[in-house]
Formats: sequence, structure tokens, C-alpha cells
Amino acid sequence: MNRPAFSVDRLLNTSAAWLLALLWFLPLCYAVWTAFHPAAFEAHFVLTAPLTLENFEEAWAAAPFARYFFNTFLLVTLILICQFVLCTLAAYAFVRFDFPGRTILFTLVLLQLLVMPDILMVENYKTMRLLDLVDTIPAIALPYIASGFGIFLLRQTFMTIPKELDEAARIEGASFMGVLSKVYIPLAKPTYLAYGLVSVSHHWNNFLWPLIVTNSEDTRPVTVGLSIFSAIDSGVEWSVINAATLMTSGPLLIGFLLFQRQFVQSFMRAGIK
Repeated sequence: MNRPAFSVDRLLNTSAAWLLALLWFLPLCYAVWTAFHPAAFEAHFVLTAPLTLENFEEAWAAAPFARYFFNTFLLVTLILICQFVLCTLAAYAFVRFDFPGRTILFTLVLLQLLVMPDILMVENYKTMRLLDLVDTIPAIALPYIASGFGIFLLRQTFMTIPKELDEAARIEGASFMGVLSKVYIPLAKPTYLAYGLVSVSHHWNNFLWPLIVTNSEDTRPVTVGLSIFSAIDSGVEWSVINAATLMTSGPLLIGFLLFQRQFVQSFMRAGIK
């Protein structure tokens, strides 16, 4: 008796999922169309319209995107390396060391997940001014180098590693850091990959804090540079703006398409309980 209702519910869920996917995909289709076609075809979808790369050339020449990409690469690399080091050490300590206040400290780490970064921007900016780091790449990175989500994710992964491997390595004479580098980190590679993709994607697209703390082209990432480029009051065409948008988002799209299977499998294996 319940089988038809289940089929109807499944049909509705599938239809809603496809509708949401279509709504998400349509702006991307429009951006791709306008980026690869002349400005005359921005609102005319003609299949025989000529293809062109002039929009990308014009966008690249109109703003220092090479510098923006370099700044962004430095930013996400600095944040990712610091997060890997700090989150790994913190997660390992929470899993394998019994020290006073461990539960309270881990609770405070989880509370960090409830605090929106936007709330702390004023205080973060004051701190950067005191350190004389305003308008620098480290100023953008410092508020994010310790991630509560990264500590939680790696802790959950380390908890799934049998203690017997830890004890065997200790019997062989390995130090605590040796056990971490030779046992825990290699077994947690899928989790590192998944978290790395999330971190890079988030900080590549981060906009508000870099906008506040940077003042010059020498330190602006691609998100801030793109917003300033698209706000130029010189009649920049949508085809050129969309070409610049594809240039800035293209690396993330390619990375996700290449590693989407590992990305999904990594979170499934992360052992979040």
C-alpha cells in the first residue's frame, strides 16, 4: 500500500533535485556563452554564432590578473600549509595524549565552528594594525591558519586508526613525532585531500576580509581584483566580465572535476560519528 506513495515521493525529490541543479547551472551556461562569443551575441543565442577568445584577451589586459593569481596562490598555499601543521598536531594531541582539560579544550575548538568569521573582522583588523601587517598577504591568512573544522575532521580520522599500530611503532623505537609522520599522516591521506580541497576552495573565494585588509594591487587576491574590475565605470561589457569570471573560477572547477571522486570518498571515510 505504501509503495506508490514512496514512488511519488521519490519522483518529487528527483524532480526537485534536477530543478535546483538546472537553476544552479543556467548562470554558468550564460557565463560560458557570453565569454566565448562576441558582445553582439550576449542576449542572442544563435548556435551559428562565431566563437572567439578576444574577451579573455581583453579581460587579461584590462587588469593585473597575473598578479592577482600569484597573490591568491601564495595565500591559499600559506593557509593550507599552516592549517595542515597546526590541525595535525592538535588532532594528534586530542587523540593520543591524556592531559587535564582535554575535553574542555576540544569543546572550545568545536565552539569555534559556531562563530562566524565576520563577527571578528573589526578585532582582527585592529590586531593586524598593531602588528603592522595591513595590506599584506599574511594579514589575510593569519585569522584562518587555525581551523576548528580541520582539527575536528583529523581527530575523527585519527580515532579510527588502531592503537595497535601506534604501540607497534613505539616498540620499534619511534618517537611521538615519528609515529605521527609514519603511521597517522599516511593513513589519513584521503582526509587531507578532502580537507585541502575544501580549504583551497573557501579561501580562493573568500572576499570580504581580503577586501577590508588590502589596499593595493600588490596584495589583492582574484576575488577582490575581479570585483574592482567589474565595477569599473567605463562600460565594460558583460562578455568581458564573464570571461574574467571564468578565468578566476576555472582552476577550482578543474580541480573539483579532477578530484571529485577522491573528495566524496574522503569524507565518507573520515569517520564522522
